[in-house]
Amino acid sequence: MSVFADLHVHTTNSDGEMALSEVPEAARDAGVSVVAITDHDRLHPELPTPVTAFEGVTVVHGIELRVEPRSEDYESDQSSGGSDGPGERVDLLGYGATPTPELVDELDRIQRDRKERGRAIIESVEDHLGVDLDLEAREGLGRPHVARAVVDHAETAYDEIGDVFDDLIADGGPCFVAREVTSFERGVDLLSDACGLVGLAHPYRYDDPEAALELTRHLDAVERYYPYDREVDPRPVERAIAEYDLVPTGGTDAHDEVLGLAGLSRPEYRHFRSSVSL
Repeated sequence: MSVFADLHVHTTNSDGEMALSEVPEAARDAGVSVVAITDHDRLHPELPTPVTAFEGVTVVHGIELRVEPRSEDYESDQSSGGSDGPGERVDLLGYGATPTPELVDELDRIQRDRKERGRAIIESVEDHLGVDLDLEAREGLGRPHVARAVVDHAETAYDEIGDVFDDLIADGGPCFVAREVTSFERGVDLLSDACGLVGLAHPYRYDDPEAALELTRHLDAVERYYPYDREVDPRPVERAIAEYDLVPTGGTDAHDEVLGLAGLSRPEYRHFRSSVSL
C-alpha cells in the first residue's frame, strides 16, 4: 500500500532527529503528502494551528502522551465484567491539537518530571560506565538521547542504541528511573478537550495487547498500521475498530528522517480528516 499520510512522526522537540523544518523534505523523499507531528508529551511550539500547509506538505499538529491505567479508570469495565485491575502504561495519540490551559499545565508538569528523571538517568549511566556523557538534562530529553550519547562516546563499547536500552536503561535495567505519568482517565479528558481525535498508539507493542485494545472503548481511534519488528495478527485490532466504531490511524513512529514505513492511503486519510474535522 502506498502511504499517503504518515501520522506518527517525532522531531527534535522530543526525541526525534529531525527539526520541523526538515520534515517536508523527508516527506517528499518518501512520497508522503501528510505528516502528523506527535512529539512525546509535548506540543510543538512552531505549529500554531491544528493543521498547517508547510512547504507543500500538510502537517497535522499532534501529540503522543504516555498514560497509566489505574483502578479508578476501570470502574465502568468492572461493572460490565471487564478488567479487574490496573494495566501497563500505554501511549495515546492526539490529533488536531489546540492547546488548552489544562493540557499545557499538565505537559509542563510532565516536562519538569522528565528533566529530573533525565538528570537521574544520566548520572546513573555515567556512574555505571565510568564516563562523562557531556549531556545536559532538559525538557524533551528522553532515554534515546542518553542511548545516543553512550553510543557516540569514544570510551564505551556500545555501537547500537538498542544494546544500551537492553543493558542499561530499559524498564527494570540497572540505570532505569521511573517517572510519574498521567492517569489514563485524565489523559483522555485532556486530549479530548484539546484535540479532534484521540487514539491508542501501536497496540501490539504492549505486553498485553488485548488489555490495551480494551481501552479503545473509551477512545476515538487506534493505530491500525505500524512497522512492528515482527508479524502481528491484525484481527484483534480490526475487531476493536468494528466493535467500538474506531477511526484507523497509522504511522512510522519516525525518530529519524525515514518516513512512509506505515500510514494511511489517500481514501483512509479522507476518513481520518473528516473524523478529526481538520
